[in-house]
Amino acid sequence: MTFSIRPLSDVLAAEVRGVDLREPLDDADRAALNEAFLDRHVLCFRDQELDKPAQLAATLRFGPLDVHIQRNKGDEISLVHTVSNLDADGNPKPEAAAKGNLRWHSDKSYRTVPSCATFLYAVKVPAQGGRTEFANMNRAFEAYSAERREAFRGMKVVHDWVRSCRKSGEREASPEEASVYPPVAHPLVRRHPESGREAFFIGNHASHISGMDREEGEALLEEIEAHSTAERFVWRHQWREGDLLMWDNRCLLHRAEERAREARVLHRTVTRGTSPF
Repeated sequence: MTFSIRPLSDVLAAEVRGVDLREPLDDADRAALNEAFLDRHVLCFRDQELDKPAQLAATLRFGPLDVHIQRNKGDEISLVHTVSNLDADGNPKPEAAAKGNLRWHSDKSYRTVPSCATFLYAVKVPAQGGRTEFANMNRAFEAYSAERREAFRGMKVVHDWVRSCRKSGEREASPEEASVYPPVAHPLVRRHPESGREAFFIGNHASHISGMDREEGEALLEEIEAHSTAERFVWRHQWREGDLLMWDNRCLLHRAEERAREARVLHRTVTRGTSPF
């Protein structure tokens, strides 16, 4: 397969053209894409034509599937999660979009084994708005002084799905969710299992710092998030229909920039990661 990879900003992200994700990848192609993924953290595959089975098959070429906490009940392929702002009648309704998506987060960081890569495919996107923002946690960590970086390395952060739901103001977690996903402590500074680089591992699912006064720990997390999502660490993706975005949850935060007033429908799949260290 002949394809091109072009950086989209100085901060992160690259555009991939000439790859049809419906087709198998040979070892050389997969290695080239993985190298770009580790370097740029977000890959945007343009001009894809993926139904749900094709997206599921493409995702599995990059790793084992992780299951989203919310499945599409009654859907023929519930493992491909639909992200939508449509109401029950199929009309755009901005408030129908999940509030949690508007807050900076790393997918499934509330699990003992968080996600590796998220794959989000644009089925229908608005002409304006509805962008997705990404923040580079490698660069954010490296921008602190050596003394503070060393202090951060010794800290653990409790990630809590129940608390995340409350912070986003969307809904209460169900008793089943609370039972299946109890609070879990992860390092504040996570070492990437492939690149070896260090990055903050925080976001809306992060509740507080283990062993620290609750208010003090929450204030520190707020400080780090504000620092890490400053403009110099952020890149925004303006969606086009047919885009498939693949991003690395191990070293990024992301969020939806705003609630679009036109139809915005995307299909999401996720690959399983490894325990942070």
